[in-house]
Parts: sequence; structure tokens; C-alpha cells
Amino acid sequence: MTKPTHVFDGHNDVLMRLYKSPSKDVVSDFLNGEEAGHIDLPKARAGSLAGGLFALYSPSNARTRLPGGEPSPTLPPPLTMEEARESVLGELAILLKIVEASKGAVVLCRTTAEIKETIARDALAVVLHIEGADAIDANLDFLHMLYAAGLRSLGPVWSRTNIFGHGVPFRFPSSPDIGDGLTAAGEKLVRTCNAMKILIDLSHITEKGFWDVARLSKAPLVATHSNVHVLCPSPRNLTDKQLDAIKDTGGMVGLNFATCFLREDGNMRADTEIEVMVRHLEYLIDKLGEDHVGMGSDFDGAGVPEKIGSAAGLQVLFDALRAKGYSDALLTKLGTGNWLSTLARTID
Repeated sequence: MTKPTHVFDGHNDVLMRLYKSPSKDVVSDFLNGEEAGHIDLPKARAGSLAGGLFALYSPSNARTRLPGGEPSPTLPPPLTMEEARESVLGELAILLKIVEASKGAVVLCRTTAEIKETIARDALAVVLHIEGADAIDANLDFLHMLYAAGLRSLGPVWSRTNIFGHGVPFRFPSSPDIGDGLTAAGEKLVRTCNAMKILIDLSHITEKGFWDVARLSKAPLVATHSNVHVLCPSPRNLTDKQLDAIKDTGGMVGLNFATCFLREDGNMRADTEIEVMVRHLEYLIDKLGEDHVGMGSDFDGAGVPEKIGSAAGLQVLFDALRAKGYSDALLTKLGTGNWLSTLARTID
């Protein structure tokens, strides 16, 4: 029997799903497993999900999907700081309760050494990320509070506007050059993240914002959960020019499993074939090199191919890659090695 490949995942939204769940015991749901959702501890173990960047995300009040399930072409309105902080603190509290109740089975990691140690003993390594800095004030006081709580990765914007910059709408087809870039506050945020050794995620930002970060940041450029624009013309995906810039900094891209960012037609369809994922992955490897590509599933934040279904099905993709001749060494890089290398150069 082939040994499964451990996976460190660049992005998931399980904390948001648990925060919005009607269940009265989401901690138990996560630790013991439930039918709903893409990630819980049993699903992670079944699919060899060893860890990942777990997002704190503030949901929009406005609709981001049309009635048929397709993305909305317009940006939702900005959130108030009070709205954004309510969900961020609620999701953080859920995570801390899960870590405490797990008795070592789930670990909040602050360094790559802690991630490696956690994975080595088959526990789940959680690195805290915030997707969209809507909850953070211009003085960045709340950023320092989140850092003390374990935050090590940050996306300045989700797909809406905040005081730091502008996100891309879920318009299709569209270039990512679809709005303004960083504000003065956003430039300060980038410099501060560099100084604090917080990874900066470029997955939801406009192309102008991307180039603003590229101009300012001293760290590798990273898109935790994005795909290839030439294969799927969503503004959430990366152009060849952006991929070249990421390569030049020794950065990283995590393959997004969301089918609307994989398919040529931009549709969210569960019957999307694994080969479509492989096509994006191979393009990324060709452009960036095999040391700079990994996974960025978007589990619990989007629809993924039904043949994978959840974290329990992660090995379906790795089995498909193995069948195409990918070596165990390359699969290890794509599964965990490349993310650990990138994190070592950004958060340590």
C-alpha cells in the first residue's frame, strides 16, 4: 500500500464555518467529526492533512454569490471595524477552545520548528491567518494583539475594500487589474508585517495592490490560494507577469481547489475533474519551479471537486499525481516541504 503524502494546506475557512454553525458544541464537532464541512480532526487524519493556515475571516452581510451559486460580479460593501472584530474574536475563541480541548492533538504553532514537531507526532499544526485586515485599526494596535495570540499570516484585503486597500470582485471573466492598490495605511501595514515577520498573502488583492506589495515588501511574495489566470480568467487568479514576480522573490503559490477558480468557464461545479487541478498545478510548477508550489485548498470556503469532497479526500489528488509519474520527493515538496521552507523565510 502506498504511503500517503502529508499535506500542509495554505488556506482554509473552517473557523468561519464553525462560527456560523447552529451547533451548540462546535468544539466537539471539530474534534470528533461531523457530516458537515470539509475539515474536522477525523477528516484531517483520514486525508493526511498535517496542518495549514487557518483563516480568521469576517463574513460580508451582502451576498457574494448569485442565486444560482455563481460569484457576484460586484464588491460587497466595507465592514465596520466592530462587525469585523466580532467574527474574528469569535473564530479565535473557537480555535483556542479546540486547542485546549484536544489535549495536544491540535496545536497552535508560531514557528516552523513547532510546525515540524507537531507534524512529526501526527498532531494537527495550525498557523493562524487573517483573511482581510478589516478588523485591524490604522494604528495597528489590534495587529499586535493578534500576533500575541499567534497570528503569523495576513491578507491585507478580502474581496472588498478596507482602510488598507482594495480586493478583486468575483467577476468572470476579468483581469485582476480591476481597482486601486494599497492605501497609505496599507503601505504601513506591509512594512509592519515585514518587521514583525508576518507572511503577506496576495490572494484577494487587485493587480495594482499586488505590485504595491511587490515594491514595498522585503519578504517572498506569496499567494496562499490562487490559480493560473491564463487557464481560468478569474481576477482571483495570477497572470504570468505576477507569477514571474513571485518566482523572482523565491515566493510561493498554493493551488486553490475552488472549482470556479479552476474551470475555463468559471463555474462552481462539483463534477470538475481532477485533471483540471493537475493542469493548473503543472502550469505553476513550470512557471515557478517545483520548490515554490503547494496546496491552498480553500476548504470550507468554496465548492471543491466531488472526487476530493473534503480533507478526507486529499490523497485522491496525490494519487493522481503519482500516477502521472510524480516522484515521492516531489510529492513531499508539494505536500509540506515547500510551505515549510517558505514559512521559515517569512515568519521565523
